[in-house]
Amino acid sequence: RFGNVLGSNGSVVPLFKEQIAAGGPVTVTHPDIIRYFMTIPEAVSLVLQAGALAKGGEIFVLDMGKPVRILDMAEKLIRLSGYEPYVDIKIQFSGLRPGEKLYEELLMDEEGLSGTENALIHIGRPIAIQEDFFERLENLRQTLSKEDGVDVRAEIKTLVPTYHPKI
Repeated sequence: RFGNVLGSNGSVVPLFKEQIAAGGPVTVTHPDIIRYFMTIPEAVSLVLQAGALAKGGEIFVLDMGKPVRILDMAEKLIRLSGYEPYVDIKIQFSGLRPGEKLYEELLMDEEGLSGTENALIHIGRPIAIQEDFFERLENLRQTLSKEDGVDVRAEIKTLVPTYHPKI
């Protein structure tokens, strides 16, 4: 698990450059949204090293460094292009998309991390499946057939304690 790779397909930087070249506006979903980034060479190197460490079934979590506020990135790209943010090139906030978070969670709190010989590569400790998991999963399936959103969310909460519906 890791964050965004700069310059890859779908990366925000080419989109911002395109929007700046067109005279704006540069679109940012939310002023406080943050994301982790690494370069293509960093990502390739860490993925290859993680592959060499793999024994089977591990969830590798790569150290992405400090997260970057997307608004700061947009403002810097505008300045690097020779313009003044909000004066020459407007920044427009489009709003979070359904399910989008202000920050990325590369690991759930209850998973924890184990170190490896590379300080930038960690192994997530999976959560053990509880004895009654499959029974609760069947309860969810039955609740889904009733099409009651409140009950469905309650059942999901029993399966995924970190689930916090935004509805």
